[in-house]
Amino acid sequence: MRILVIVFLILIIASLGSSLFYVFKDRGSGNHRVAKALTIRVGLSILLFAILMFGYRFGFIVGKL
Repeated sequence: MRILVIVFLILIIASLGSSLFYVFKDRGSGNHRVAKALTIRVGLSILLFAILMFGYRFGFIVGKL
């Protein structure tokens, strides 16, 4: 489970980095690559949240207080 979370975080950071790259590269050319990269980042973040909730619910993640 830990490796899956780390992979998702790396993918989220990579998507954020690619959107930053497209901001500087496109400079108003009308391409929507920035919005697409940010949409992918949001989708990955929601999916990671759902996986964490699923893991906690079914006992793959144990909460310690």
